[in-house]
Amino acid sequence: QVQLVESGGGLVQAGGSLRLSCAASGRTISSRHMAWFRQAPGKEREFVAAISWGGGSTKYADSGKGRFTISRENAKNTVYLQMNSLKPEDTAVYYCTAARGSASFSSLSFEYWGQGTQVTVSS
Repeated sequence: QVQLVESGGGLVQAGGSLRLSCAASGRTISSRHMAWFRQAPGKEREFVAAISWGGGSTKYADSGKGRFTISRENAKNTVYLQMNSLKPEDTAVYYCTAARGSASFSSLSFEYWGQGTQVTVSS
């Protein structure tokens, strides 16, 4: 079992920055691809960014390209999402997720989810 705990959310003005963290426990995530999703009120959960197990590959939703950066520190069993130039439409609960151990980076499926952290961007 892998437990994921997100932190770093909060209230920020438009144009500001936040850095989300996802700390894993129970088992190492060093061999798993990791990702961030988000869910705004009344909307479906959507993909934000993903990073390969070694950190060498990343991919982003168009909404975050150029503004968000996903990274990881396997020695700390932690994944990050740096969010810059935040917009009100970035307001959502952000979730960290760990891919299935056998998942390829081109076709991710997810096994473990955190409880989420709220990000609110005011205009």
